[in-house]
Amino acid sequence: MSGVLSGLYSAFVKRNSIFLATIFTGAFATNIAFDIVSNKVWDQINKGRQWKDIKYRYMQAGDEDEDE
Repeated sequence: MSGVLSGLYSAFVKRNSIFLATIFTGAFATNIAFDIVSNKVWDQINKGRQWKDIKYRYMQAGDEDEDE
């Protein structure tokens, strides 16, 4: 176990620039993952009540009005 921790330390923490790059990359990836998951949860909770779900009804109604 000590060898694994020593390897992680020398790979990610020993040099400040690599440590900061690891932190920023992790924060960026976490932000993207959180956005994707929260959007999927929101879409699942509000299914059928969003514009993207009901837009086709209004588009079809608009096409019929233009024909008259």
